[in-house]
Order: sequence, then structure tokens, then C-alpha cells
Amino acid sequence: MTRSEESFAILQEATSAAGLSPEGAEPIRLAENDLWRLPGGVVVRIARAGQEAAAAREVAVARWLADNNVPAVRPMPWDQPLHAGGRAATFWELLPPHRHGTEADLAPLLRRMHELPTPSFPIGRVQPFVRVADRIAAARSVSDGDRQWLLIQLEELQHRWDHLPASRPHCVIHGDAWGGNCAVTSEGTARLMDFERTSLGPPEWDLTSTAVAHDTFGTVSAERYTAYCERYGYDVMNWAGYTTLRGIRELRLATFALQIADHDAEALEQAHYRIACLRGLQGPRPWQWQPVG
Repeated sequence: MTRSEESFAILQEATSAAGLSPEGAEPIRLAENDLWRLPGGVVVRIARAGQEAAAAREVAVARWLADNNVPAVRPMPWDQPLHAGGRAATFWELLPPHRHGTEADLAPLLRRMHELPTPSFPIGRVQPFVRVADRIAAARSVSDGDRQWLLIQLEELQHRWDHLPASRPHCVIHGDAWGGNCAVTSEGTARLMDFERTSLGPPEWDLTSTAVAHDTFGTVSAERYTAYCERYGYDVMNWAGYTTLRGIRELRLATFALQIADHDAEALEQAHYRIACLRGLQGPRPWQWQPVG
């Protein structure tokens, strides 16, 4: 059975449980989470195995944002998630035609989200080091010297995270705050989407995502970054803890490339390049990291 066939079988079971038909369903994306579009304006999101709690939290977050008038994707109005094939399925309203948002589109939405009171349902705390140690330990395409350096770097960053300087008040953060998780309709309405990593934590964690795109990779120009800070009302790069959060994000991206490199030869060179950058062997930032996976 192919990946597409397996996913469609789960979709059939999930739609049956919801009283819907899978006839005419089209795949939007089959990745860690599978997305299917149904006729009638419904999107089905099938979470990867073991993510039942996260799927339920995504629905709760989206409904909480709706209650607080924050523009976001909306779940369908029935009990969710449903379970099929050992995976959790959630159902969402199909967005009208839209494009990915820019940093300037994203900033005011993040500000509104960060200003909200803590919700009544359990949401958990941000876990910035999830899977990093496992990726380093499991990597087959890394030298012993690089592996040891990565483990030392991980330990150092964990210590620095535990002793961050005073920050803005902790709040609900998006967790994966980049333009691709902001959809802008043809009418110009921007909406947040993808709440898989939403949790409680320092708002600086969200803001560092765009700062790193500017500072580490140079994919966001100085002008665009300034506009982003102005629309949010704060520049995280002026905060004393910024370099710690930048280091964590860079380490996560380097170890993700290592994970991919073990079964994707094209990612191997990129994984080694990323590690060389972190070790100071490729000059100062910005670096030219290329997408993997």
C-alpha cells in the first residue's frame, strides 16, 4: 500500500465517523500531517501517530482564538478530534483563495495573540529541545567529533535557556511563527493557522523566528525586518536573551538536516555545512542554508 493509499484509507474511516463522504477528496499535502480537501469546503487534517493530545489542543486553541476575535482558521463545529487508523483527524473550514503572509502580515496577529489572557484549558509549556538529543544520538552521517560538539552545544543552550534574562510576560505563543502559517485572503484578511506547537512560553520565542530569518540567513531584508518590528512593537534582537534563542533555533535546524541526511543523500552536504557554520568554519552570519526534506 502506498503512502497515499494508506492516508486515504484513514480518511475514509474518519469521514465516515463524521458523517461525511470521502468521494472527490483531494490531497493538499501528505507529510508529517496529511491534509485532504473535501468537496463542500472541509479540510481534514490527519495527525501523525501519537499526536492525539496535540490535535485536540489545536482545535481548542482555534476555538479560543475565535472567542477572542483573533482571525484564524476555524474548526468545524462538532466534537473533535475523531480517531481512525490509530491517528487523530480534525476537520476545518476551507479557507478562501489566499497567499502566504509576510512578516508584516504576521506581526499584528502575533501581538494580538500574545496579549490574550491564559485560556482555561491545559495548553502545556514550550519545549524548545524536543527531539534534538535523539537526532544527535541517532545520526549516522555525523563524525564523532561533530557529534560530541553538538552534544556540548545542546547542554550549554539548555543551561542558558534555564537561566534566561528577564523577558516580556509569558503568554500563549504560536510556536511556529513564520509567514507560511499566516494566510492572507484576496480581500486582504490575514489569519493564523497551524497550532500544533502552540503553548505557554516567552513571546520572544515566536519573535525570534523572523529575527533568525534576517540575522542568520539573510532571507528577510533589513527593511522588511524593521517593518515587522514596527508592526509588532518590539525588536527581539535588542533583548539580552536573543542569542540563546537564536542558538537553539539554529541547533534545531542543523540536527533536523542530520536526521534527513540519513536517508536523503542530497541533504548530507547541507547537514555538514550547517554544522560547519555553527562551529565557526564558514565565516560570520548570514549563512546560505538551503531547505532540506
